[in-house]
Amino acid sequence: MRSLALEFRLADGEQWRTAMNSTPVFGVRTPQQFYEQLVAARPDPPTRKPDPKRLAAFFGKYPETQPFRQWVKDHPLSGSFATTAYYGINAFVATDGAGVQRAVRWRLDPETPASAAPADGASADFLARDLASRLAQGPLRWHLVVTVAQPGDPTADATQAWPAERQQIDAGTLVLQQQSAQQDGSCRDINYDPTILPRGLSPSDDPLLAARSSAYAESYRRRSNENAQHQIHAGAGQ
Repeated sequence: MRSLALEFRLADGEQWRTAMNSTPVFGVRTPQQFYEQLVAARPDPPTRKPDPKRLAAFFGKYPETQPFRQWVKDHPLSGSFATTAYYGINAFVATDGAGVQRAVRWRLDPETPASAAPADGASADFLARDLASRLAQGPLRWHLVVTVAQPGDPTADATQAWPAERQQIDAGTLVLQQQSAQQDGSCRDINYDPTILPRGLSPSDDPLLAARSSAYAESYRRRSNENAQHQIHAGAGQ
């Protein structure tokens, strides 16, 4: 899976951050299902691989995982960050200037043509090296496309896609011009909480949103603690 996160800095100083994945639907519907999936996929010590029977039992218990598994089967991983589409899998509620509310989802569609992933044995950093090579030739672009739901479209179930004929709004273009190392990049010390939203957007009834908020906050706390400990040890060694 590939991921992309964005930070919007609005004219009034407000900030909005959103994180997206390279699949249009999620594998599970609820936080409890996600936990059970982690347990089912836990590697067995002798093989260091998940138990196929345990995974099969999980998938049999939750057939709503099928759309995600089928999509992954039908769509091999892309060979580049630049050629990947990224999806905000959760639904949100958008309110227009007249106070009318509609459920929406968004995605980023790449302008760069698709390319296959490298053969087995490619270096672990091939995505970063590919991105650097492409940026050396010029900026990369994606279109931010907002999908507007119709009444009855599921907003509390990220395992279900909305019909393809729903209204699509090209809301702008993301232009990527340069990259920096992750260790000291601008994304390292910030958190992407999906429930902190700008005016005009609010969370839907999707139960994954609150779970993501809590999990990301804990991840940020642990990362911050690790960075602080690293700095302390580095200072002590001088």
